[in-house]
Amino acid sequence: MAGDIDPRRYRRVRRFFFKVLLKTLWWDILFNRPVLARFRPDPSERWKEVARQFRVLAVEMGGVMIKLGQFLSIRVDILPMDITALLSDLQDEVPPEPFERILARIAADFGRPAHEVFEWIDPTAAGSASLAQVHPVRLKTGEAAVIKVLRPGIEQRVETDLAAVRTALAWLAWYEPIRRRVDPDWLYREFSTITRRELDFSAEGRNAERLARDFAEDAGVCIPRIFWAYSARGTLTMEDVGFLKIGDAGALKRAGIAPERVADRLYALYMRQVFETHFVHVDPHPGNLFVRPLPLPEESGRGVTAFAPGDPVPFGPDRPFQIVFVDFGMMTAIPDRLQSALREYAVGLGTRDAHRIVAACLKAGTLLPDADLTRLEEVHEALLERFWGIQAGRLRETALAEARHFLREYGDVIRNAPFQFQADMLFVVRAVGILSGMAAHLDPDFDVWSKTIPYARRYAASAFAGDLFSVPETLASLARLPGRADELMGRLRRGQTTIRVAPSAEARNMADGVRRSVDRLGGRVLAAGLLISGAILFGTDGGGPAGKIFMITGGLALLLTLRNR
Repeated sequence: MAGDIDPRRYRRVRRFFFKVLLKTLWWDILFNRPVLARFRPDPSERWKEVARQFRVLAVEMGGVMIKLGQFLSIRVDILPMDITALLSDLQDEVPPEPFERILARIAADFGRPAHEVFEWIDPTAAGSASLAQVHPVRLKTGEAAVIKVLRPGIEQRVETDLAAVRTALAWLAWYEPIRRRVDPDWLYREFSTITRRELDFSAEGRNAERLARDFAEDAGVCIPRIFWAYSARGTLTMEDVGFLKIGDAGALKRAGIAPERVADRLYALYMRQVFETHFVHVDPHPGNLFVRPLPLPEESGRGVTAFAPGDPVPFGPDRPFQIVFVDFGMMTAIPDRLQSALREYAVGLGTRDAHRIVAACLKAGTLLPDADLTRLEEVHEALLERFWGIQAGRLRETALAEARHFLREYGDVIRNAPFQFQADMLFVVRAVGILSGMAAHLDPDFDVWSKTIPYARRYAASAFAGDLFSVPETLASLARLPGRADELMGRLRRGQTTIRVAPSAEARNMADGVRRSVDRLGGRVLAAGLLISGAILFGTDGGGPAGKIFMITGGLALLLTLRNR
């Protein structure tokens, strides 16, 4: 192992995780007992501090640590929301490597000096991330392009960080509540596969070409061309498409492109990726999306055929444009088993059918075996009732306002979080979440509901058409009903039928109240015992320290039980 990793870096990352593990053992296991729990500080604040410390470590060390933070930020199925929220804005932006080291990396990739491969390379990086950085170049053919170059030594840093992460997950594997919720070995395989995939530039180039084929007939999409003759193991060369930044609403308006039109088209493109082509660009942050302005008919008549990146673009009313995608390292192919489930989910969302939404989650395999489906339907009905029609720009504000209500009414579901997701599916969810925020930035009145309904109606119509072909099967099922009814009556007579019931929200709240009362009673009995024992020891020991300690401990325990009413 020592030859493949950096021992010093490995020890530092492992030391951070070990400290987190010790704190978890102390506060969340040892002190999470009926009596000791009263001395346990608020775990949410402690975990927020851990998340903040991890952010500092990730920004300082770069490499896989930033990727791990981004990966954990989407694991809403295994981490509390306040933790994922702190990690969600961890940006993959680190200082660039010295230009000399980049030239050395290019030379090592191609087996000859960089100036023999490219006519010119800009020494200033146009972008810099944890695994690679981007430089503008000019090819020997005279074409403008950009190169994405892996950081020198990044392979070793990646393997070092992955080894430390694997060690930390192995520590967690012994704890049964964690094993019940997620398989640490599976989690490691998932994260390491995703991370190593980003080091494979040939796969990234093929991803770009596949996305280009998916939208070949859409004149509103631009995917950069890959120059394979100028690409190697750690260097990917592609067409320069650095047009207008999608988040720069001012620049869009000055070119005559309404940001609202950009928001509409971007959302429509992602609906097509998720529900039709099933191949999704899952890293749609503003640095990976551009808007390419196109000439107006009168400009074309004057000989303007195209605008190059960096060219000034004059104002033109309702100027046509293309959405430009870059960075294809994080792409997800939605498997067949999830495709129909996603369509069911879209139909349920568009028709406000909570039962259909939960059924789609069940079909997708994203619910834990012991999930309470009735309670989940209640939660979704409440979500649809309270959030339907809210513009994307107001969703966060509304969610914060409704948080207290949902914690009070559905705290049991929120705490249990009965979901389990594969990383690919979570990246799709994350992408749509980022997309909604971007759409709200471009158009504060963007209505995600009204934009989704047309897709839901289309899929509902196709589902109905499919149902027509299943009429014979349905009739056959109806013919079997009398026999099944006789079988059910026989089971009832023999007492072989089990009926499951679920308590109502009021009953659950009452049960919680009873449990808290029992806890308080137990605490007060313990406090009384300590006080009585202390008084006896104080009297028989002539005021010795043992009696004082018992009495002080009993008094503190009594105060805690009185405070936690």
